[in-house]
Amino acid sequence: MARVVPSTKALSTSPLKLSAPLGAAMAFMGMDGSMPLFHGSQGCTAFALVMLVRHFREAIPLQTTAMNEVSTILGGMENVEEALLNIAKRAKPKVIGLISTALTATRGEDIGGDLKLIMSRNKELADTNVIYVSAPDFEGSLETGWGKATTALVRALAEPSRGREPPPRVNLLPGVHLTPGDIEHLKEMVEAFGLEPVVLPDLSGSLDGHVPEAYVPTTLGGTTVEQAKSMGHARLTVAIGDHMRIAAETLHAKTGVPYVLFDRLTGLEPTDRLMVCLSTVAGRPVPAKLRRARSQLVDAMLDGHFFFAGRSVAVAGEPDFLWSMAKLVGDMGGRLAAAVTTTSAPFLSELDCDRVQVGDFDDLEDGMLEAGGVDLVIANANARQLCRRHATPLFRAGFPIFDRLGAAHQVTVGYRGTRDLIFQLGNILMECTGHEPSMALPPHDLQTEQSHGKAAQAG
Repeated sequence: MARVVPSTKALSTSPLKLSAPLGAAMAFMGMDGSMPLFHGSQGCTAFALVMLVRHFREAIPLQTTAMNEVSTILGGMENVEEALLNIAKRAKPKVIGLISTALTATRGEDIGGDLKLIMSRNKELADTNVIYVSAPDFEGSLETGWGKATTALVRALAEPSRGREPPPRVNLLPGVHLTPGDIEHLKEMVEAFGLEPVVLPDLSGSLDGHVPEAYVPTTLGGTTVEQAKSMGHARLTVAIGDHMRIAAETLHAKTGVPYVLFDRLTGLEPTDRLMVCLSTVAGRPVPAKLRRARSQLVDAMLDGHFFFAGRSVAVAGEPDFLWSMAKLVGDMGGRLAAAVTTTSAPFLSELDCDRVQVGDFDDLEDGMLEAGGVDLVIANANARQLCRRHATPLFRAGFPIFDRLGAAHQVTVGYRGTRDLIFQLGNILMECTGHEPSMALPPHDLQTEQSHGKAAQAG
């Protein structure tokens, strides 16, 4: 059991935490024909935009109400109204995600009430789904904003089934710690059972790196409004990550669709549970190709545990990201020597380490020094300087990754994703410890070597 230690520092010198408005904006980017709108200053939007562009290397639709000194003091309703009308006229989005920032939340604006008045007196907005999310920077982090935005989408769009027999359909509520590649792989696994997946939000359709035939001012691809409305007509909802719990509960309360919450889908045991779940819903056995993938993962775990066993690893990231990576390290026989997260989460106390520090990369460095050094760091690209100082290898994962290509296509879930992740981490540990592959023999070969040695001694 670990102690979750809150941060007591007055400032963050090497920030790990990412803002809740950024997480909310990412969620709206998983909707087709969407335009996220920050209700705040231009600087808030510009900073988030830069991070998204550097990570995904795509054109990112993101707008702002451009609050200034006067509107901050007197109120920003006029800014919101003008922004909504301009966006509706020029971009013609199907969904506008209106996201509050710390600037407007601190002032205490009644944005929900203002939005009702704006919608009632502007018939031009009648065909646009304007969805408000309160996600100030000072409350929570990236996962918090993503969870709030997904919940707001469910409240605004999902409709009950009205007593009809649900088709073979499964709702997926992926956490922000899952990449577009992860979501695509989850959809493939669901489809392998003959089930139709409906994903909210679906970054695998909008931020998967495809090239459009023509310029589109909004998001291109993702969950359609019609698909979101149909989520009440499904057999089951699968939510991944504790920050998706509230969205799953809201969908269940509104539509009656039962849900299952998975703490992670990286690893053998949680993927097995998913297979049982989908097999039960579909009423058919696990497909042969997924059974084969499971066998490959088991073999990868056997091959890789020689290089994980006894190795110390440091992990830094959002709570659900930290949980997934740390649990895999433990499953493979590694030791979690340092763990740093962005916001307090009670479930992190179940990690097998001394403490989980809520803090920044400076806290991660302190934890590494207390542990006498580590063999590997798992964190986003901002940990590169820390790792360079300590000559420690870094496995880039999470958000943002701006100094490598293909971050959106990394797959770390399911049998195949876990297998590939074990290989990637194992190869780094193999290289940094100077072990050659031939030095790690499978158990049966090791027994043969020992028996040969005894025979030689007897001779």
